[in-house]
Amino acid sequence: MSSCIIGGHDETVNKRNMPGACQQTCNLVYLLALEILECQYLDITENCQMNQTYLPVVGDGFEHYMAQVNRFDLLSADEEYALAVRLQRDGDLDAAHRLVCANLRFVVKVAMEYRGYGLRLADLVQEGNIGLMQAVRKFDPERGLRLITYAVWWIRATIQSYIMRSWSLVKLGTTQAQKKLFYKLAQTRKALRDLTGSDSLAGVADQLEVSEAAVEEMAQRLGQRDLSLDIEMNEGDGYTLLDILPDRRANQETTLISREERRLLGERTQAALAALPDRERQIIEQRILGETPRTLQEIADEFGISRERVRQLEQNALRRLKAALADPA
Repeated sequence: MSSCIIGGHDETVNKRNMPGACQQTCNLVYLLALEILECQYLDITENCQMNQTYLPVVGDGFEHYMAQVNRFDLLSADEEYALAVRLQRDGDLDAAHRLVCANLRFVVKVAMEYRGYGLRLADLVQEGNIGLMQAVRKFDPERGLRLITYAVWWIRATIQSYIMRSWSLVKLGTTQAQKKLFYKLAQTRKALRDLTGSDSLAGVADQLEVSEAAVEEMAQRLGQRDLSLDIEMNEGDGYTLLDILPDRRANQETTLISREERRLLGERTQAALAALPDRERQIIEQRILGETPRTLQEIADEFGISRERVRQLEQNALRRLKAALADPA
C-alpha cells in the first residue's frame, strides 16, 4: 500500500505489480472508478496496455503539457456517444480515459479565462481537469449533448472553487451574491465605464442586483491580498511588518490602577454585605451572587414568608448596598 496524489487529494491505493508506464493513467482511473466500481488495481493493471497514451502531467512544464495534449485526436459525435455508452453501461475505464484525453485542450481554453486572478495557469488547468473527470463520470449520452457542452460547467465550477479557496485565508464568497460579485465586479465596472463613463457603486449594485454595501465590501477585499506579518520590508534587513504594528495593550500603570480599583471595590462590597441584616444578606447571596440564582418562591418557602415579602427585602438590601458603595467614607 502507498499514497498517491489525485487531483490534490491524498488517497491510499494498492500499487502492487503496477507497471511504471501505467501509474499516471491510474490517477484518472481511480477518480472515475469512485462511483462506477471498486478501485481494484490488480484488475486495472491487467488492462494497462489497452491504450498506450496516458494522461499528461501539468507539472512537467506547461509547454510540454500542451504538446502532449495536442497529440490526442478529437472525437466525432458518434465516437463520443459510443464511448460514453460503454462507460455508463459497462464501466469501461478505457472509454473514460479516451473521453477525458480528447477534451483536455478545452480545459486549457477555459482556464485561460481566469488568468487575471494571479494564480498559476498550471494550477488552474489541473483543477479544471478534475472537473472534466467528474463530468465524464456523470455524463449521460442519451440527452443528445456533446460531452464538452456538459463538462464546461463542471470545469468552471472546480476552477472557480479553487480560486475562491486560494484567494484569501479568510473565507469569502459564502453566499451567491458574494460569489457573483467576486467574479463579475471588475467586468461590470469596466462595462459601465465604457458605456457611461462612470462606475459608481449605485450603478454596479443595480447591474448586479446587490446592495451598495456589498459592492463596497467586496471591492475592498479584492483590492488587497493576504500578507504575512513575518515578511521582510527590505530583503535581508530583518525588519518585518510585525515590527511596525502598534501595541494596543494597556501599559503597566493602567493595568496596575485597574487591578487596584477592582480590589478596593471588592473590599467595599464585602463590607457592605456584612453590614446588611442576616436575612437580607442571604437573599442577595442567593438571588444575585449565586452561580444558579434561586427564585423568589424558593426563598419564600425556605424562610416561611410570601414571595412579595422576599421581593421587598431584596429591594431594601439593594438600596442599602447602593448607598454604602456610593459613600466614599
